[in-house]
Amino acid sequence: MSDSSLETLKHGPASSGVNDLILKRWSPRAFAATPVSKPDLRKIFAAAAWAASSFNEQPWRFLLGIKDDPDHGEVYKKIFSSLVEFNQQWAQSAPVLYASVAKKTFSTNSSPNKVATHDVGAASATACLQAIELGIHTHGMGGFDAETLRASFAIPSDFEPVAVWALGYLGDPESLPEHFKEPELAQRSRKELDEFVFMGWGEGITF
Repeated sequence: MSDSSLETLKHGPASSGVNDLILKRWSPRAFAATPVSKPDLRKIFAAAAWAASSFNEQPWRFLLGIKDDPDHGEVYKKIFSSLVEFNQQWAQSAPVLYASVAKKTFSTNSSPNKVATHDVGAASATACLQAIELGIHTHGMGGFDAETLRASFAIPSDFEPVAVWALGYLGDPESLPEHFKEPELAQRSRKELDEFVFMGWGEGITF
């Protein structure tokens, strides 16, 4: 299947009325070896900076690894080593791996920031959308060992690893191990709105 055919298959339904940039975002496991330029990476993380956050704390931090890069290659290896084996099977093709980390307290008074990981998620989402605008895909992973990541980078106790992300240009699904090919080539679906937008708890709203 060509890249354009796969992108068409994975594209969300235009009938939803949702912005096309959002509908184009999906999470591939097959990545091309093509490097992502540093100017494009700067744009992607600059987009993350403009996400909303409680009291404008901006609790997000990112550890950026670039495969085979003299400055970022070791970071890539450390992030990769934190992944569970299931994710290592496919993420090894991604030219970029990065980890998101949340500051758990507010800088002004050291009180707990209960929405820190939520705000890191918001920053991650804006980064993903900027990436898609540049023709670059992302895939977020919860399958990693947070303590391995913490030890590898000496992450302070006031910070919590949230996720690891693969980033790069779309690759050939045929390059994946066999058990990953079927979901890579399957159409996407989403819950209906009345399953998660409520008038009362569990009472779906009708627009």
